[in-house]
Amino acid sequence: MRIVVIGAGLAGMSTAIRLAAEKHEVIIVEKGERVGGKLNFREGNGFHFDTGPSIITMPWVLEKLFADAGKKLSDYLEIVRVQPEWRAFWEDGSQLDMRADLVDMMDTLYRFAPDDADHFLRYLDQARSLYRLTEKGFYRQSIRDLSDLRKLHSLRELMAMSPMKTVHQTTASYFSNPKIQQLFDFLVMYVGSSPYEAPAILTQLAHVQLGLGVWYISGGLYNIARAEERLLHELGATFLMNAKVQRINTSNGIAKGVTLEDGRVIEADLVVCNLEVTTAWRTLLSEDSSQQEALNKGEKFSPSVSGLVLLLGLDRTYPQLAHHNFFFSADPMKEFHQMFAEGVPADDPTIYIGVSARTDPTQAPAGKDNLFILTHVPPLKVGDRWEPHRDRYKRLVMDKLERNGLEGLQHHVEWSYEFTPDDLYQLYGANGGSIYGVVSDRKKNGGFKHSNLSQEVKNLYFVGGSSHPGGGVPMVTLSGILTANMILGK
Repeated sequence: MRIVVIGAGLAGMSTAIRLAAEKHEVIIVEKGERVGGKLNFREGNGFHFDTGPSIITMPWVLEKLFADAGKKLSDYLEIVRVQPEWRAFWEDGSQLDMRADLVDMMDTLYRFAPDDADHFLRYLDQARSLYRLTEKGFYRQSIRDLSDLRKLHSLRELMAMSPMKTVHQTTASYFSNPKIQQLFDFLVMYVGSSPYEAPAILTQLAHVQLGLGVWYISGGLYNIARAEERLLHELGATFLMNAKVQRINTSNGIAKGVTLEDGRVIEADLVVCNLEVTTAWRTLLSEDSSQQEALNKGEKFSPSVSGLVLLLGLDRTYPQLAHHNFFFSADPMKEFHQMFAEGVPADDPTIYIGVSARTDPTQAPAGKDNLFILTHVPPLKVGDRWEPHRDRYKRLVMDKLERNGLEGLQHHVEWSYEFTPDDLYQLYGANGGSIYGVVSDRKKNGGFKHSNLSQEVKNLYFVGGSSHPGGGVPMVTLSGILTANMILGK
C-alpha cells in the first residue's frame, strides 16, 4: 500500500515506522523544516531547551516501537532516570520531594503529613491496579467509546475503574492533607485536565510516575525525534519537508491522497493525519460534505489547556531547583475553576520549571541554568488571541517565582524565548493552542478521545494527542502504534 502521513510529529512518525517496517510505501509530509512537531528545541548562547515535552514516562512504549521494527532503542538513545521526580514548593515556604524510592517517600510523608503516610501504599496499589486495567484494553488497541471498552472488560473490571468518581475524589479518599491532595491531583495535568473533572481511572498516573519512573533522554528529548527520523530513513520512508498540505482529497467518501499548497497532488491508498482532528476538519477537510457532521460529533472533545512557555538562559544557578519543579497555587480549586469553568487565566497559577542541566550538564554553560517555565492557561476560543494577556501574565509568573525564592530572576536573564497559545496554534495547528490535545472530562467525554479511524471518510486515520489514547510522549506514540496495527489488521 501507499500511505501518506500528514505531519512528522511523534504520532505520525510512529505510525510511519510500523507501516514502513511492514514494507509499505510511506510518504511523510511535514510543513516545518524539521521533524518532531511539538517535540522541538531552541538554543542560544550555549543554552539548550526542549520546547515541548519535558519528561518521559512509560519508556516501554518507545522500546516497543523500535522492537516492532526489529531494532533496539538503546542503539539510538540513552534513557536516564530522574530523581527526585518532582520538587514541590508552596507559598508558605514548605517544600517536598516526590521520589520513586518508597522508603524515602514514606519518610518524607511521615515528616510532612504523618496522618497521610499510612495511606500512601494503599493509594499506590490502587493506582497500579488502574494502570493494569488500562493496559488490558486502552493501551492495547484503538477504542472509540464505552461500547468498545465493554468488549474488552468484564462488568467487574469496568466497575473497578470507579466510573462515577473523579481523580480528586479518589485522591481525597486516601489523603486528608490539602497539600498532599494537591501534589497527587496535579499529576493529571500531564494530560492537560482538571482533577475535579477527570475520571478516576487517571489516578493511574501516580503509578506511571512512581512505579514506572520519570526519565530523560541524554542530549535532550528532541533526540527522540532524531532517532525516529533516522529509523524511518533506514526503513526506506520518504520525507517531504517544508511542504504544507492544502487539503485531503476525497471522492465518494473515500480518502484518495492530498494536495499540497504548491499544487502537487500525492495519491495514496490511505491517509494518516497527525494534525489535531478538529483542526483537520476545519482546514484540510473543509470541502468534504461530512464536515459539519464531524464537527458536531467532536464538540464533546474540548481542547486541553494551553500554556505560556518562557525559556530563560540565566547567568547564575538556583541550587534549590531540581530537574522538575512545581510552584503550587494557594487555592487549587479556584485555580482549576478559573481555567476550566470560567475559561480565564488563573489569578494564582501553578508554575512548572524544568532545568534539564541538573541531569545533563551539556544543556547549559557551567555555572548557569536553563529554565523551561510552563504555566497552563485556558485554550483560546475561536477568534481569540493571547496577545492581550501576554505582558501582564508574564509579569505575574515572574513575580511569583521571585516571591517564592528565585530572587532577582528577572535581572539574571541572559537569553530568552517565549511560546504563547497563539504560537502553538500557528506552529502546530493545536486546537485553541492546546498542549495535550483533548481534555479528559468524566461528564463530557468519559475520558475518551477522537477515534483513530474516521467515521465519515473511509481510508482516513487520525493520530496524535486529540485521538486515542491521548496526549504526552508515550500516549501519542501509542496512538501511532495502535493505528498502524489497525491498518495492518493486527
